[in-house]
Amino acid sequence: MSRLSLREKLLRLNQRTLFHSAASEAPAAEVELPAAGLARAEAVQRVQVGLFGIGAMVLLVGLASIIGGQVEKTDRLAVPEAAPTTEPGPPAAGANPLADAGVVPDMAIPPSPSPSVAPLDLPPPGAAPGNVAPSR
Repeated sequence: MSRLSLREKLLRLNQRTLFHSAASEAPAAEVELPAAGLARAEAVQRVQVGLFGIGAMVLLVGLASIIGGQVEKTDRLAVPEAAPTTEPGPPAAGANPLADAGVVPDMAIPPSPSPSVAPLDLPPPGAAPGNVAPSR
């Protein structure tokens, strides 16, 4: 039995020989070459998968193009700035936006009362005898 060249070993490789362990590997003479029909079927399957992938990418790019075109069309037809339906007026003094919206009743704001108690007249901090720091 002669040793097989690397090229012959590569030609004889298939899925079955790749996943068997080295200990249970059959001698090289017993490895069967795949039938021509099987090799052709695998090639046809690979071509089908490739064509399906290319077709899927074409569909995705087409869908993205359609969406992009619709966005551009909508942007062209949109009014840049909508005009206000009413003429804006100056805000009223003491306007209450919650009352204007009807959330709270409109109540007049009472004037702030002046303080009824006179503020305490305290001496400056240095003048009081109790505020002297203890000496050591």
